Amino acid sequence: MARTGRPKGTNNKEIICSMRMDAATKDRLEAYCKKMNMAKSEALRHAIDLLAEEAKC
Repeated sequence: MARTGRPKGTNNKEIICSMRMDAATKDRLEAYCKKMNMAKSEALRHAIDLLAEEAKC
């Protein structure tokens, strides 16, 4: 039988990375995400891309 459920995409995000932050940072992240209408994980990926670009990694 075939597997049921959602089919795999082309850019799967299979790695989970949790992090600790203070309340002020969490509030800033949530405010940014609400203003930009994006998920927290998407905002963090975007921030990492900007940091890597700045450092030319």
